[in-house]
Amino acid sequence: MAFFQSIADIFLTHGLEFLKAAWTTITLTAVSLAMASVIGLIFAFFKVSGIVVLQKIADTYIFIVRGMPLIVQVMFLYYGISSVIVLNDFTAGALALGIHSGAYIAEIFRGSIQSIDRGQMEAARSLGMPYGLAMRKVILPQAFKRAIPPLGNQFIIGLKDSSLVAYIAVTELFNHALSAQAENYMPFETYFVVGMYYLALVAIFSLLLNKLEKRLDTTKVRARRQAKQTEVSA
Repeated sequence: MAFFQSIADIFLTHGLEFLKAAWTTITLTAVSLAMASVIGLIFAFFKVSGIVVLQKIADTYIFIVRGMPLIVQVMFLYYGISSVIVLNDFTAGALALGIHSGAYIAEIFRGSIQSIDRGQMEAARSLGMPYGLAMRKVILPQAFKRAIPPLGNQFIIGLKDSSLVAYIAVTELFNHALSAQAENYMPFETYFVVGMYYLALVAIFSLLLNKLEKRLDTTKVRARRQAKQTEVSA
């Protein structure tokens, strides 16, 4: 009973602050993953371009990012960026997370693009489509659909990784938990509460992702039915 009473006291005392911190976490994750998606797509194009210099640049970026712990990258980028350009904590943290996640998203996009049969690109080019138009109209729509499950996993990882920017003073969930447990001297109960917040956010995101996947599956089923009806009528 004492444990549950302590949990209730934390919610009563810090409930509003936790909600504000949760919104900061959501915003930080959304901004960083938007940047990461753009970065990942650019470097995915580098990987599949066939241009050796661009491929080497992409390989180097991915190797460095995947080879160092995220906390090291956050600190390095934060203090490195701050020494050149004055950025607030939120912007610097989002940029650091975006650069980190971009390497993983680049590999996801690269794998999805290369999973599309080469014959589709050849067919589009034979119809007179330029390479860029064929990639945009034919290859990328299919690649994006195939990338959704691994992208969803990476987005969830990005949500949890956002907790590390607490160490550069961004007032997100974990940062507020650090402050709260320093006040109430109940670290176990406080971290239990913040863990529940993270679980709730992940559950909501997973639910949205599952709905998106089902919607795409429904679209595929309809397309197949229409194709069969066309064959029968022909």
